[in-house]
Amino acid sequence: MIELYYWPTPNGWKISILLEELGLPYTVHPVNITKGEQFAPEFLKISPNNRMPAIVDTQPKDGGAPISVFESGAIMQYLAEREGKFLPSDVRRRVAVNEWLFWQIGGLGPMAGQAHHFRNYAPETVQYGIDRYTNEVARLYGVMNRRLEGREYLADEYSIADMAAWPWVLPHKNQGQDLNDFPNLKAWFERVGARPAVQKGKALGEELREQNPITSEESRKILFGQK
Repeated sequence: MIELYYWPTPNGWKISILLEELGLPYTVHPVNITKGEQFAPEFLKISPNNRMPAIVDTQPKDGGAPISVFESGAIMQYLAEREGKFLPSDVRRRVAVNEWLFWQIGGLGPMAGQAHHFRNYAPETVQYGIDRYTNEVARLYGVMNRRLEGREYLADEYSIADMAAWPWVLPHKNQGQDLNDFPNLKAWFERVGARPAVQKGKALGEELREQNPITSEESRKILFGQK
């Protein structure tokens, strides 16, 4: 059984989508980031960076003690290796998947997150920040668009790289992007989004977002004022 510590955000969706694709049984433990539950001592034992998602594998394949994993990329690699799916054993194909997985973790996610912040959550308009990150996301979308020319998926076969990138393209409008400007990316986005497991993983905890909007001053302090 996989214990999933989760909140419905792009990084959370990466793991819920993968779990659905793998067909693994899992239990959800919501970590309400708008109320500061990511700072609870019991959660920090699992995720010392006070970020979700995190998992605990209560029945690891080696038969030993439960294994906890934090950081979404590490979780995806762990689960894919555990099940022998979506991360090829062939060295060249595996390298391609890992390249695009880490590209998302180091580039697309952080830049898209900053664009989203300056465009939607900053208390005052900072045009330089808006332009800087909106333009960088456009550049990264362009990288994906070129990569996907003549390909259905980022590493040719559907993999954890696609599952990692898709949730960060989902809020493209909030990042100031029009997918019509990136036809190969748009086709990929629709192709991945049509998968039943992706739809189910994305839907996990939708009611939590609706019940806990990031609107109060206290929630903003918790999310954007951490030191």
